[in-house]
Amino acid sequence: MPAYIIVQVEVSDPEMYQDYTTRVPSTLTPFGGEFLVRGGKLDVLEGEWLWPRCVILKFPDVASAKGWHASEAYQGPKAMRKAASTGNMIIVEGVAPL
Repeated sequence: MPAYIIVQVEVSDPEMYQDYTTRVPSTLTPFGGEFLVRGGKLDVLEGEWLWPRCVILKFPDVASAKGWHASEAYQGPKAMRKAASTGNMIIVEGVAPL
C-alpha cells in the first residue's frame, strides 16, 4: 500500500530552506518517492494548522518512506531542514488501489 509523509513547516531561514529544497529530489528517487504537494496555497477549512507550509510525499510503502527518512543521502538535507525550519512530520499508510 502507498504511504505518505505529511509535513507542516514554518521556515525561519528562507535561503537555507531553498537550498534544502534543491537537495531533496535526488534523495527520493532510490525509494520511489515523489512530491504531491510542495508548499502550495493552503486554506484551513476546519480546526487549526500549526504552520503555513505543507509538504506531502508519496512512497510505494511505509518501509520505503522510513528508509528514505533514515537514509544516508537524506541526513545532510535533513539537518539543513531542521536548522532552517520548525515543523511536524508524520507517515500515514494509504489505501489499496481499487
